[in-house]
Amino acid sequence: QVQLVESGGGLVQAGGSLRLSCAASGRTFSFSRYDMGWFRQAPGKEREFVAGIRWNGVSIYYRDSVKGRFTISRDSAKGTVYLQMNSLKPEDTAVYYCAADSRYGMVLSRSSLDYDYWGQGTQVTVSS
Repeated sequence: QVQLVESGGGLVQAGGSLRLSCAASGRTFSFSRYDMGWFRQAPGKEREFVAGIRWNGVSIYYRDSVKGRFTISRDSAKGTVYLQMNSLKPEDTAVYYCAADSRYGMVLSRSSLDYDYWGQGTQVTVSS
């Protein structure tokens, strides 16, 4: 059983910052072998890729709208992935989900279909 637990969401004014955390656990879960991703879903919209980091931390990808504002990182010793969000905008408002991809593939996936495990989500609301 794999568990992903997000925290750090909340209400913030435009221009503010939040840091999301995702703690991974499980008897057979080897965090260092999983690509990790952050996705978000706003009301009435499809879930979209926000940022991802390869199992070895070497490759990182962001959606264009968050480049230069968001930073993804991982701490294998703690089994935790982070999303630092700066210069937040109202359009960043969504439920943010952490996800793990067990495929150990050649490239980082930006498709939610390739991620096996998901957290429950944490709400981020940015007021104008």
